[in-house]
Amino acid sequence: MIESFSLALESAFSYIIGLGAPVMMPILFTILGICIGIKPGKAVKSGLLVGVGFIGLSIITALLTSALGPALNKMVEIYDLQLKVFDMGWPAAASIAYNTSVGAFVIPVCLGVNLLMLITKTTKTVNIDLWNYWHFAFIGALAYYTTDSIFWGFFAAVICYIITLIVADWMAPRFQKFYENMEGISVPQPFTTGFAPIALVLNKALDLIPGINKINIDAEGLKKKFGLLGEPLFLGVIVGAGIGILAQYELPKVLMLGVQMGAVMELIPRITSLFIEGLKPIAEATKEMIGKKFKKSAGLYIGMSPALVLGHPATLVVSLLLIPVVLLLSVVLPGNEFLPLASLAGIFYYFPLILPITKGNVFKTFLIGLIILIGGVYLVTNLAPYFTLAAQDVYARTQDAAVRIPDGFSEAAALDFASSPLAWGIYHLTASIKIIGPIVLGLGTLALMIWNRMRIVKQSKQESNI
Repeated sequence: MIESFSLALESAFSYIIGLGAPVMMPILFTILGICIGIKPGKAVKSGLLVGVGFIGLSIITALLTSALGPALNKMVEIYDLQLKVFDMGWPAAASIAYNTSVGAFVIPVCLGVNLLMLITKTTKTVNIDLWNYWHFAFIGALAYYTTDSIFWGFFAAVICYIITLIVADWMAPRFQKFYENMEGISVPQPFTTGFAPIALVLNKALDLIPGINKINIDAEGLKKKFGLLGEPLFLGVIVGAGIGILAQYELPKVLMLGVQMGAVMELIPRITSLFIEGLKPIAEATKEMIGKKFKKSAGLYIGMSPALVLGHPATLVVSLLLIPVVLLLSVVLPGNEFLPLASLAGIFYYFPLILPITKGNVFKTFLIGLIILIGGVYLVTNLAPYFTLAAQDVYARTQDAAVRIPDGFSEAAALDFASSPLAWGIYHLTASIKIIGPIVLGLGTLALMIWNRMRIVKQSKQESNI
């Protein structure tokens, strides 16, 4: 009976997810908006703006992959590159995540965990970034397929959710201080939050290196120092043209690729403004409603998608500069078997919480991003067998072409969420290290919850004394 209900729910979720984020998110946010007291017309408009933002990002990321894909494939052919792990991209990872028993229940389970943490004051974040719940389902799905246990699947998903909320709380003040018009917002997206602790350590390490600690280049300074050459638009043209030259394109195709990459850099900030416009009324209404329910809490945060700040100039510049570098390194790094192609658009999501740590320093952000990406391709290679197992099962059940591994490749993976040390650590502690791993993970997560509660209670007392 339970198994039949689970399969029915999986089927329902498969249908809903099959609609795609541009359709799913307007529906979810319209319903959410009405539930929290926004007038129906305004709720519908907010939901549609979020949907339009997703369509815009989809178009831009499709342009990025469709323009770069042939050039990069040409480079693979010219330079005889041998990499056996196929890059499916994050849409395939999301499809795998939601087409499992874990994915079918992940939203209500995680919302329940969020409510419990709010009541116990172990988080201040109300996570309404519902689409990105697929990340929690993804790590749960890998654990589920490896252990053949729904319990361990949900264990991994819930642990990931709790840690993500705590990191989002911890980073929220920095995030709000660095970005404009983000008061009361946190980013509980696990792919993004997973890099914040590493970035903090690396940033402090760079500050100890003489010479490097004196270099401070921000996006605005880049524009002033290099003029047109420092503009993200022009950098996009240069990098795109450079890749075209390496692919031995003819001059017209080189120039076209350059202009296309320039378009990506110019249009992303304009599209992210639609997210802000659509999500702002929902965020404000959610904050007001939750504030009434939890009056003793010290200023709750509304958890939003990092897409809100993808348009920051430093994110665009660093991401574009890293694309050709990571492609080159993926080829020469010993032991790596993964070449990022479809996942390249995911590079932008590395940096929303790194920039507040580096204070927008393009040089330090680039170095930190480079180190993280080098580690990331190895993590992807390591998780590829388990990703492949999940993809094969989902394809056998759904015949979804997005998760089919093409001929010539033995395994598949994606940069997002498989390159995250958070995902890698939770998976292996849950599924690879029996008994001891889950105990260590559970106790560590409990310790983080206690620490976060102490922070929240202390902050609440300080604010009540003001």
